[in-house]
Amino acid sequence: MKRNKKKMMNRLALVFIALILHVACTTKHEKIEIQGWNILTDNKEKAIQTIEKAREYKINHLQLSHEIIMDLRQVRDTTRHTLIKTLTDKAHKEGIEEVILWDHTLYGLGYYPDKFKTGPNGTIDFDNPEFWEWFRNDYRDMLDLVPDIQGLVLTFIETGARAEDQYSQKMKTKEEKLAAVVDEVAKVVIDERKLKLYIRTFSYTHEEYNNVISAINLIKNQKVILMMKETPHDFFLTHPNIKYAGTIARPTIMEFDCGNEFNGQGVIANTWTEHIVNRWSDFLKRPHVIGYVARTDRYGDTGIIGHPSEILLYTLKNLAVDTSLTKDQISEQFIGKRYGQQAISFVKPAFDLAYDIVTSSLYTLGTNIANHSKLNFDPYISSYGRHVSGKWVDPPVVFVEHGVNKEFHYWKDIIEHLSPHELKKVDGPLKIEAPFVLEQNWVSPVEKMDTIWYNYILAEKQYGIKLATEALYHIEQAKPFLKNDDYVDLYETFHRTLLTTQLYEAVARAYWGYRVYVRGDEFRNAALNNSISKGLDDILIISGQIKDYQNQYPIGQWNWKSDAEMALKYYDLIAVSGWKEYGGIVFPFRE
Repeated sequence: MKRNKKKMMNRLALVFIALILHVACTTKHEKIEIQGWNILTDNKEKAIQTIEKAREYKINHLQLSHEIIMDLRQVRDTTRHTLIKTLTDKAHKEGIEEVILWDHTLYGLGYYPDKFKTGPNGTIDFDNPEFWEWFRNDYRDMLDLVPDIQGLVLTFIETGARAEDQYSQKMKTKEEKLAAVVDEVAKVVIDERKLKLYIRTFSYTHEEYNNVISAINLIKNQKVILMMKETPHDFFLTHPNIKYAGTIARPTIMEFDCGNEFNGQGVIANTWTEHIVNRWSDFLKRPHVIGYVARTDRYGDTGIIGHPSEILLYTLKNLAVDTSLTKDQISEQFIGKRYGQQAISFVKPAFDLAYDIVTSSLYTLGTNIANHSKLNFDPYISSYGRHVSGKWVDPPVVFVEHGVNKEFHYWKDIIEHLSPHELKKVDGPLKIEAPFVLEQNWVSPVEKMDTIWYNYILAEKQYGIKLATEALYHIEQAKPFLKNDDYVDLYETFHRTLLTTQLYEAVARAYWGYRVYVRGDEFRNAALNNSISKGLDDILIISGQIKDYQNQYPIGQWNWKSDAEMALKYYDLIAVSGWKEYGGIVFPFRE
């Protein structure tokens, strides 16, 4: 009897120690005050579906933006006002404390009375106190129309009438003008109405970031809160984490794009738990970061609630609560809860492959070449300047896996070979987007695509197909353990993903091969001709399969089926009409 009692005491002691260790290893982030979502779509049904899920995620902050409202002046539109009220009321009913509307200021010059535009070239005279009184009254009038909201998110840079371009003798710098606009809005929003004011920052260059940060440091109202994107400039998977977050002594919330504007918009598999863990765990360690807001859609019916991409929202929420969680633990928790424990061993491997699938298809050799998820290699100028991840990496090098397994310099290697030669000229877009590239002579204004680089691209695109095929196989194996609706949603998502990788490979094979072909006889051979021909054949086949796709799919900013039409346009430019920018040469297909 004594022995049994002793054994029981030992077991209780072990359980007690285990509980202590569990508590010690569970790092709860006490400083996280804001867990937020941002709804972009004006699809009321999808927006309400998202809001109804918010309580489960302990969401206490909801932003309404883009198709719902981008400028506060839009509350004067009856249709928008009705939707804003409906969603605001619903959010409060579901326990969301803060509903925040997006705004941009200044609006276009035409919005403001002519009597204030007495500066050079019709600019607003910022030294005229009557303008600022009119400005504040305008905000009072607009806010009167939405009495139930809790604040604004204000974009104050690169707006319609840029504040920094207006006239003032008293304010000597652009930064002073930007800060003045924010403080004038804050007088009404914060001081008078006791609402929240978040200011949203983003820039295209390091110089612009320096200017914006200087402006922020001049803002007098200390209750203004910062909202910063997870990445510098825009939401690309290959961009680094924004380095400025946490460096400014103001409360800061991080903006995550779980709607994946540039990465497939939830139409294809966007299920990269590890990527979110890597980003978010970094920001959670930084001072002044008090929360996050995650985009939940990219317009239309692309809301990710109830679909595979919801795992991104789950990751943000759970890591904020417990920073000790690993990406595998989070994935297994979500899949087990959403699809059932028996599905984990099949669905998780498919989800885990999504990042490499997308970064080897919509991206090429470490940088994005899709136009807001649309297939468009040429002449989408931003892919070869503004959106290049090398703008934000020092030194600007990347190790590309994906069957290539080589380190490249973003400019001297990747853009030098991928970019159409017209975009590398000294008076081209790089002059504005990345002048240092021209100063360093990292690119030359001539065609540099050759067989070596063509083969790198093909290796990567084929790698994407291989992974997408494998992912779809995993989903098919999960069928016996899934509800029918869940299986259909998963299967169709990964089926579209596979078709996308195949289309990208076909167009890449034809397009980049054509770029080699047009350089002349010395670059032409039977192997190249056969490869281009295969690409053109595959464009016809895969485009046909996409056009014949019968199932419903989400449509937002990107209409997935439109990629088939773009591929056929490339087919025509290469094999029928000739591409004007490449001398109008027609590839002799089927001769």
